[in-house]
Amino acid sequence: MLRIPIDPRENWRDLADDYGFEFHTMHGEAYWDESAYYQFSLDQIEKDLEQPTEEIHQMCLEVVDQVVRDEYWLKKFCIPQAYWQWILDSWQSGDPSLYSRLDFSYDGKSPAKLYENNADTPTSLYETGFWQWLWLIDGVDQGRLSRRSDQFNSLQEKLVNRFKDLAFLTPNRVLHFACCKDTPEDRGTVTYLEDCAKEAGIEVKFVFVEDIGRDAAGRLSDDDNHVISWMFKLYPWEFMFEEQFGELLPQQNMRWLEPPWKSIISNKALLPKLWSMFPNHPNLLPAFFESELKHLSSDLAWVKKPIFSREGANIQISGQGQELASSDGPYGEEGFIYQAFHRLPKFANNHTLVGSWLVDDKAAGISIREDTNIITQDMSRYLPHIIL
Repeated sequence: MLRIPIDPRENWRDLADDYGFEFHTMHGEAYWDESAYYQFSLDQIEKDLEQPTEEIHQMCLEVVDQVVRDEYWLKKFCIPQAYWQWILDSWQSGDPSLYSRLDFSYDGKSPAKLYENNADTPTSLYETGFWQWLWLIDGVDQGRLSRRSDQFNSLQEKLVNRFKDLAFLTPNRVLHFACCKDTPEDRGTVTYLEDCAKEAGIEVKFVFVEDIGRDAAGRLSDDDNHVISWMFKLYPWEFMFEEQFGELLPQQNMRWLEPPWKSIISNKALLPKLWSMFPNHPNLLPAFFESELKHLSSDLAWVKKPIFSREGANIQISGQGQELASSDGPYGEEGFIYQAFHRLPKFANNHTLVGSWLVDDKAAGISIREDTNIITQDMSRYLPHIIL
């Protein structure tokens, strides 16, 4: 695993604007960074990332099967009681999912270690499935990359094929896509998914989360008063459970992407549950609930994570009684879990995180984020990769 400097394409910003990649720079800071790329061997991809990704995903599904049937664990996962039966029904009826992303610390030598599972609202999808692939094609065509260069990236193809499957499972319904206003990265992700769904032959419609209402019969509807019967929402289930119309969710004749059972594995309570079910697994880090703090050795460093959080917010890393790093944010009300600290590898003074994508339970590609800060957050840079 190597980090290799390279000259950026001279016209890449104009090209990004032409393709609608509007969030390549945010708040005056570069988000997309093609001044370097990461190089992997095929063995590293297949054995160290692809295989563990699919194995851990199946382990996560085993967690769902236990938690949805057990009041004790539903409470530990901070799922409101009003939704327990609905989530169980979603799981038992086999409500299909679309995609997810596992985040790993991986240095190219040691086993990849799971940081978390972005099972409900993962972003950086467009730049993974399309934009970094376009960078690869341009680099090969322009002679800046070896013609033997490849990329672990079947994400777009798998998304389109998965949407075709979902259209068969959910016939004769318009698929609404939703995200919040004033979130350019989320809007770019949703637009990309809309394009994939349209390529699969699905009729789509967009609505902002803030504009979703209800009709006289209590059915959720869009801003044109069309009843919503199938929805992809880039909006976390834990937020939806607390919304004004949250109590209406179990009453809807709706299919959801992601389905309600994804609320079980999209919060950090997954991490100690995985560790308790699969202790000493080579791709897992020791993790515990706050009630299990007696297991934490004072000689080790630990990461304190909110049960519900996004984009690296409200993280605290401590060791030997000292705080090593922390991040601000609005999360933590529901409590925290503790995960053994496993430092991200450093390449050219950058801490590097590997995101491994799944579509329909199959590994579909990777994304690379790096930051001079030890905690990966929303503005951490995205870099492309190749296999050589």
